[in-house]
Amino acid sequence: MIRHLLSGADLDAGTATLVLDTAAEMATVAGREVKKLPALRGRTVVNLFYEDSTRTRISFEAAAKRLSADVINFSAKGSSVAKGESLKDTALTLQAMGADAVVVRHPASGAPHRLAEWVDGSVVNAGDGTHEHPTQALLDAYTMRSRLGRLDGLHVAIVGDVLHSRVARSNVLLLSTLGAKVTLVGPPTLIPVDIAAALAPGTDVCYDLDAVLPDVDVVMMLRVQRERMGDSYFPSAREYARRYGLDGPRMRRLPGHAIVMHPGPMNRGMEITPEVADSPRSTIVEQVANGVSVRMAVLYLLLGGNNR
Repeated sequence: MIRHLLSGADLDAGTATLVLDTAAEMATVAGREVKKLPALRGRTVVNLFYEDSTRTRISFEAAAKRLSADVINFSAKGSSVAKGESLKDTALTLQAMGADAVVVRHPASGAPHRLAEWVDGSVVNAGDGTHEHPTQALLDAYTMRSRLGRLDGLHVAIVGDVLHSRVARSNVLLLSTLGAKVTLVGPPTLIPVDIAAALAPGTDVCYDLDAVLPDVDVVMMLRVQRERMGDSYFPSAREYARRYGLDGPRMRRLPGHAIVMHPGPMNRGMEITPEVADSPRSTIVEQVANGVSVRMAVLYLLLGGNNR
């Protein structure tokens, strides 16, 4: 097993499959009366979050606690970071406290890679700027495999704000490694030039959502990250929803077995309508539940003795 999980590119097919298989075993813990394993007793996991988060932070906290690790939640707000402390000095503080793993979310792309140079423990990237979010890609892959029985040969459409999406980048890398075909869909202003070729050969780009829908097994809608947009990338929210939003009529154009995904949080009515988000095809709630199992697997494999 690798020492750090910083990028979807860190995972070859064998390692990624090991994580998914381990997550399937971890999922059985959720059905027990006592949802605890002693696997990481005595280990310390630090959640180091420089950006707001609900699903990811709580998911990592739940995962570590279910493995009996000691958990320290660190928020940049109300800490020495607000006084100007650098990432390196924060890292050295965590190192002195004996952190075995640091789960980090940071607005600067590449921050987890720098952190990994400064601490002896394992570093898990929980989202860095617009760069990557590898555990989200793993839980998405786990959800697809659980629903559809396989990953190899699936056709996955990732739709929307690819430009600002760390989820999209990690998913392209991981899904391509696991044998799925990926098509990026969105307005030209929100799909970086040459991103498909840069991330994974064989990844397609399409600007017409309706043309793609009849041929996909999975459609993954991305949140429009308006907080990262300084300029106008499309005429209006209404026009975006008309061209690239997934509504009931569009959902009915999907093959009968196809599923709908969204990493959350959702802009209901913009990239996805309530009818679709709450439909039986939707895996959005499952993705949240699966995130705990996948992150348990990641922490267990990083800290449970396989690489030490």
